Amino acid sequence: MTDPNAIQPSELDQLPDRDPEETAEWQASLDAVAKAAGPHRAAYLMRRTLERAEGTGVALPKLLETDYVNSIPTAAEPAVPGDEAMEARITAWNRWNAAAMVTRGAKHGVGGHIATFASAAWLYETGFNHFFRGKEGDGSGDQLYIQGHASPGIYARAFLDGRLTEQHLDNFRQEAGGNGLPSYPHPRRLPWLWEFPTVSMGLGPISAIYQARFNRYLTSRGIKDVSDSHVWAFLGDGEMDEPESTTALTLAAREGLDNLTFVINCNLQRLDGPVRANFKIVQELEALFRGSGWNVIKTLWGSAWDELFALDTTGALVRRLREVPDAQVQTYQTRDAAYIREDFFGKDPALAEMAKLLSDDKILECFHLSRGGHEPRKVYAAYKAALEHKGAPTVILAQTVKGHTLGEGFASKNANHQMKKLTVEEFKAMRDRLDLPIKDSDFVDGVVPYGHPGADSPEVRYLQERRAALGGPAPARRVHPVPALPAPADKAFAAFDKGSGSQSVATTMAFVRLVKDLVRDKETGKRWVPIVPDEARTFGMESLFPSLGIYSPKGQTYEPVDRDQLMYYKEATNGQILNEGITEAGSMADFIAASTSYATHGEPMIPFYIFYSMFGWQRTADQMWQLGDQLGRGFLVGATAGRTTLTGEGLQHADGHSPVIAATNPAALTYDPAFAYEIAVIVKEGLRRMYGEAAEGEDQNVFYYLTVYNEPLPQPAKPSGLGIDEGIIKGLYRFNTAESAGLTVPANAPRIQLLGSGTAIHWALKAQKLLAEEWGVAADVWSATSWGELRRDAMEADAALLRGEERVPYVRQALQGAEGPVLAVSDYMRQVPDQIAQWVEQDYTSLGADGFGLSDTREAARRHFGVDAESIVAAALAQLARRGEVKASAVKEARDKYGL
Repeated sequence: MTDPNAIQPSELDQLPDRDPEETAEWQASLDAVAKAAGPHRAAYLMRRTLERAEGTGVALPKLLETDYVNSIPTAAEPAVPGDEAMEARITAWNRWNAAAMVTRGAKHGVGGHIATFASAAWLYETGFNHFFRGKEGDGSGDQLYIQGHASPGIYARAFLDGRLTEQHLDNFRQEAGGNGLPSYPHPRRLPWLWEFPTVSMGLGPISAIYQARFNRYLTSRGIKDVSDSHVWAFLGDGEMDEPESTTALTLAAREGLDNLTFVINCNLQRLDGPVRANFKIVQELEALFRGSGWNVIKTLWGSAWDELFALDTTGALVRRLREVPDAQVQTYQTRDAAYIREDFFGKDPALAEMAKLLSDDKILECFHLSRGGHEPRKVYAAYKAALEHKGAPTVILAQTVKGHTLGEGFASKNANHQMKKLTVEEFKAMRDRLDLPIKDSDFVDGVVPYGHPGADSPEVRYLQERRAALGGPAPARRVHPVPALPAPADKAFAAFDKGSGSQSVATTMAFVRLVKDLVRDKETGKRWVPIVPDEARTFGMESLFPSLGIYSPKGQTYEPVDRDQLMYYKEATNGQILNEGITEAGSMADFIAASTSYATHGEPMIPFYIFYSMFGWQRTADQMWQLGDQLGRGFLVGATAGRTTLTGEGLQHADGHSPVIAATNPAALTYDPAFAYEIAVIVKEGLRRMYGEAAEGEDQNVFYYLTVYNEPLPQPAKPSGLGIDEGIIKGLYRFNTAESAGLTVPANAPRIQLLGSGTAIHWALKAQKLLAEEWGVAADVWSATSWGELRRDAMEADAALLRGEERVPYVRQALQGAEGPVLAVSDYMRQVPDQIAQWVEQDYTSLGADGFGLSDTREAARRHFGVDAESIVAAALAQLARRGEVKASAVKEARDKYGL
């Protein structure tokens, strides 16, 4: 009888069989094994055969899953160098102090997490003792992305090695009074310790991938050889559900980033319960990473399991481990031996026989305690194998128990992520488990004591000696003293002062032209890092392809289709452009790595990331916040900006709010320049502030956000007169008056001040002409280059007044004496210009593009939102009518005249 599941000959037509007889013999052998020893034995042989084929280089699809056992057998584990007993004592002190710190802080209601570090302690300690290179040796050291919820354990280690005091620990999550410790890795809050902010889950993984990639970029371009740096990212298994955690896995494999290791703490729990209650997260992650091209190392079981695996002569144990869902594994952690005998071993006759050979203590040791991630020998073997693997990144899937060593009240409990403290009795039990020399009398008034063996104790000396051998303390952030970058020649900036004459130029094109000149600078040109998410041609950047090249570790292995054209698509191993494809998240991760290179590698780089403004802050604002937290520097450029300039693209492309989101970020300096010369002034100032000689008290750790437009318009010459550059930088200056614009107005004409930003200033200029010629109204036009900086300055002035200091906001100074009311307009929602309303002494109103965008011509869209020149005229007349300076009927006349 024909097996209905067998592959029929017709299915193999695409793969002709050159020796059907040999094929039949192989198939018959497999059938015989399945019949004689069972299908599990047949499957075992097939897996081993495929593994052998993969190991010998035979081209076959890879297995996406392997058995639920350790990748490195016990017999193959290398010995751990150093003193294992000493390292165990150090880890015990760190476990204690991490729990004590959070528990002591709980009385102030500041929260904290205990269980995460308890599960991951050996994952960190093994690295700190043997692998993680510090920054005081040669090169840049390693880059460590610490899981945010594990921060108490990192603080505890810094306390043991003398970098933190008891006062610091007692100020965990209490920073306002000084000497405090931030809740999670926050470089801006603790810049000498933390290098990378990671607790916004998912951002750590993608940032680590692009950091490893940027390290290769620096080396390939000859900026600095950082080939000895290794990137370690510590992640939670629940964290891998975040889309950013996995979005760049194929990039890491495609570019062979063997300078990168993910360590995923698979304690099978997320914040509310199991990660995969009815499934197995380790197997899922293995398939995901293997399918993406990563080297996968599973470190699941501790040495107590060796006896059980030795007894498994039928494969029944391995089969059972594969089929038990994660939530049931968690249940075993909390149940007695009788339950485990019945539920785990009792499901299979072979396992039931095996269980008869095991004592209750042995069963509890295996199911309650023995996990690969809790044994330094197994963790060491995994780390060593990861560093030795070449050609691909490695992920280590380390199984642990959340809340390990904290006691039965914590281990594997669904609620343990929210449990902030242990009782005194639980601490005493923990002390006994860890064998720490802490006396009952040390618990004064029920307060848990910190533990420290002494600054000159063998433990502390050993810890410090190990770190010295590895290049100094870790984690640590160091800003190496580097000279300020020389300012580029003024010629590049001054080229925009004369304007474009009759030629129409979009401000996007003006920015790209400026960068083209700046990257030619002999001193700083090589430090520019252009980043674009597959829209370079949209932004007119294709001219940079042949001159700068697009970075690729493989160079260009093909002949580009446009090779015979002047601006052909050129990839190179030393290419300067990072063209990331369609990924705003990846591009932002690139930008963060480049913008913090001054600290990570002591090499200041000047990144600019240009993107559709709608798809920047709206889509990746969390990464912009990460950028500010990591003290990044550089230029974010929102191109095709505004709600009405991107004709035909419609609602989802029309940005009317990115400056509002940007204004929420304290590190972002947001500018909406109207003219090319303004862009030149802003970029020049940004280079000085971030990379040059900063003024006293000036924060260099900022980044600039510029909105630029795709609307070609004549670019005017820079006005002459004092204070123009200052006004551009501070956010406001008078571009012209009705008189200086050559308009004829009556001697006692009503006057109004029109404030415009970005492309809106052109509508204001047209309105200025209409007001003069058709309504006898004089209007002065002001360029508001930054509503946000005007607001920031005004808020600082308010704070100064509360301190008793006399200070007038710049916006009030600039508008002092300006006659008439003020009408502000931009291509964004009214909330953008309304940022400054409370500090303007004159009557103030605004116009803006509120609501959703729409597909139409620019003119129709502006009329729809009521921001075109004619709408500005009507709004201006309405303001003047309320003041009695024009007839009330003028407003209706204007509406009728212009068809509003």
